[in-house]
Amino acid sequence: MKRFACGDVVPGCDARFTAPDEGALFTAIAAHAAKDHGLSEIPAELVAQVRRHVVTV
Repeated sequence: MKRFACGDVVPGCDARFTAPDEGALFTAIAAHAAKDHGLSEIPAELVAQVRRHVVTV
């Protein structure tokens, strides 16, 4: 299982995600980024920041 807390990258955001693998996790994160943060595309730098904060649980 993989876990990510958006607030680790975007201060003040309390969204948290858990998924069986990184692919499913990033699908959920991308949907959240579009819906709640207005990002239709996620810059490579932001993807790198997210990857650094993904943990295995």
